[in-house]
Amino acid sequence: MSNAEKFGKVAVLLGGRSAERDVSLDSGQAVLESLQRSGVNADAFDPLHRSVTELVHYDRAFIVLHGRGGEDGQIQGVLEWLDIPYTGTGVQGSAIGMDKVKTKQIWQGSGLPTAPYRIVNTTVEADVLVEELGLPLIIKPVHEGSSIGMSKVEHVSQLAEAIDKAISLDSIVMAEQWITGKEYTIVVLNGEALPVIRLQPPKDVAFYDYDAKYQRNDVEYGIPSGLSVSEEEELKALTLHAFHAVGAQGWGRVDAMQDQNGKFWLLEVNTVPGMTSHSLVPKAAQAIGYNFDALCLAILEQTLIEAEK
Repeated sequence: MSNAEKFGKVAVLLGGRSAERDVSLDSGQAVLESLQRSGVNADAFDPLHRSVTELVHYDRAFIVLHGRGGEDGQIQGVLEWLDIPYTGTGVQGSAIGMDKVKTKQIWQGSGLPTAPYRIVNTTVEADVLVEELGLPLIIKPVHEGSSIGMSKVEHVSQLAEAIDKAISLDSIVMAEQWITGKEYTIVVLNGEALPVIRLQPPKDVAFYDYDAKYQRNDVEYGIPSGLSVSEEEELKALTLHAFHAVGAQGWGRVDAMQDQNGKFWLLEVNTVPGMTSHSLVPKAAQAIGYNFDALCLAILEQTLIEAEK
């Protein structure tokens, strides 16, 4: 049996119906083509157009479904029910990781640093909120990824519009204290934190938003990150603690900030990160000598370990 044949027939789950569908289609196509180049018998499987009952015809699944339906435990639950091994985080960890508030609560309970926040709606008293969190602050839909629906609020007059924008995507919205400083992302692969990446969006971008992530070509990615050796190791250790605290497994990404006093703050965890040409997981993997094809195979290998349990 060849190395690729041991995987059997693989469903590359992509697309779906979340707000991140387009990104998922791009990520999934890149993964599909990579696996096929490596000789894996892989098919694209879009749950928007096919019944998940058809997954019984596959031996394992590579999940590249971003957002709700793919990153929140739903598809993981289906695969568990069908007894099909899959990549990445399980049902519970996926559900927690997709919920920014639950993630924060677990990190706070674990003594991990994450910015103060509160859940808000259209009736929030702006003055009270600003007194609690200060300005600027950031408004986020609790169950969206890829920075969709997020807004930086620098003046009280911008608050209502920012909340309305987020509520149009999610019934639960949070306001979070703005951390001024440097932004980093740390990829986790098979229990190891890969080299830290410094994110430097252009000056006309308020934060690393959807446009910066997927459409612009002027974002700078620092590998090495510019952190000292001790700071990099501190952030890697913090990342692994944060990743495991929410029950994440296999592969993923943690985003963090370093404030002007040098303190690190955790932002969120991504249990099904992007795998597009702009994505950060391939950049971090390349820094340790993994090309894209080797990376995809390393992630798929996780399904063999799961199947042995």
